Amino acid sequence: MHKLQAKNLTLAYDGAPVVSGLNMEIPSGRITALVGGNGCGKSTLLRSLARLMKPRGGEILLDGTSIATMSTKDVARRLGILPQGPVAPEGLTVRDLVAQGRYPHQSWYSQWSADDEQEVERALAATSTAELADRPLDSLSGGQRQRAWIAMALAQGTEILLLDEPTTYLDMAHQFDVLDLLWELNRSEQRTIVMVLHDLNQACRYAHHLVAIKNGAIWAQGNPETVMTRDMVRAVFGMECRIVADPVTGTPMCVPLSRVAAAAAAD
Repeated sequence: MHKLQAKNLTLAYDGAPVVSGLNMEIPSGRITALVGGNGCGKSTLLRSLARLMKPRGGEILLDGTSIATMSTKDVARRLGILPQGPVAPEGLTVRDLVAQGRYPHQSWYSQWSADDEQEVERALAATSTAELADRPLDSLSGGQRQRAWIAMALAQGTEILLLDEPTTYLDMAHQFDVLDLLWELNRSEQRTIVMVLHDLNQACRYAHHLVAIKNGAIWAQGNPETVMTRDMVRAVFGMECRIVADPVTGTPMCVPLSRVAAAAAAD
């Protein structure tokens, strides 16, 4: 399995550090969720793991090699990425978009193959977008477009998938459809999955490994039972809560307390 890690990583926009001196190793063959408040650096970190952002300092290593020294196509064969708010050319159909996931596997001597076609059909079926395959992407709802983009990432056929808020724009039923799909990919194919999630309870239910980020630094990391504490939620999100067992899965569940509820609970 491919091994992905960050060493002494510093990331910055316009000279202002967003992430500084961060060290992290992504567990291979597991699901990792990055959680934290808005602007904490979790999406920036994910972009750097995919080589979409050049570090100011430190490095990202894939199987012990700095991804900065690897070709774009070589990285794309190993890392699949779904960034936040992706944009496609106007008029592109869903099938055309998903087929773009196979481009890293093409070369002058190896053109479109039956295997490529099979991977595209598999990705369409897995994301319930087969019936949308011939429709232009810009004619779809936000949730349908999101599933099409996830299908493209799946079609890449990489061992590592990086997804920035994959449930954005999806209603509750489709959120769980997507997370169930990612969980099944991990279970059946041991794909390493790293995703940014806003919903702490979804993160605890689906991830084996949580990384809680505050102000560009790792505040806590480990399994959900270790990381999901009242102290973590208070420190990282500035919110009071109660942590109880999820009645369905037994995983930690965060029950937020409003100021009124917190005051009542203290009485």
